[in-house]
Amino acid sequence: MYVWGRLARVAATAKGRGDYRFGDESRLSFRCLPIDIDFNMHLNNARYMMLADLGRMDIFFRAGVVRAAREHGWSPMLGGVQATFVREIKLWRRFDIVSSLETWEGTQIVGRHRFVLDTGETAAMVMTTAGVYQRKARRFLEIDEVVAALGQQVTPRPPTEAERIFMASHNGLRALAKTTN
Repeated sequence: MYVWGRLARVAATAKGRGDYRFGDESRLSFRCLPIDIDFNMHLNNARYMMLADLGRMDIFFRAGVVRAAREHGWSPMLGGVQATFVREIKLWRRFDIVSSLETWEGTQIVGRHRFVLDTGETAAMVMTTAGVYQRKARRFLEIDEVVAALGQQVTPRPPTEAERIFMASHNGLRALAKTTN
């Protein structure tokens, strides 16, 4: 099942997993399929990013972000990604993706996606920064505005040192990309 089939499955089953509240985790189960592998017969690096997208989409469906985005003309957008690979996910191996929204500051939200083997071991971790763009106003929203629009009252925890370094690195690389020809 390619990304669209997997996305359809996540969307169709989201309600059964209940509402997402900030601080919760999303857990999705998959199997490494022949379309997911590279010549080493394990999950290829690009597929990790696509599967992390599904973890985020599960959160977006369950938290009401997709509905709110349609109503308000918002576009959730990924800003940056950092991944580390610890163990292989071989062909036919079962694994879970455990996704969470860790914290936010201003217009940046930090997400985490752990790829967990059936043994409980972490195979990979993907950290992301993202934001919510309001097309009409041509601006990124403060995440507190998004949370309030979703009817939740949450105060984010302060970012950890590692999360601050990640956000700063993302901002620095973004600035460099904007000035490089």
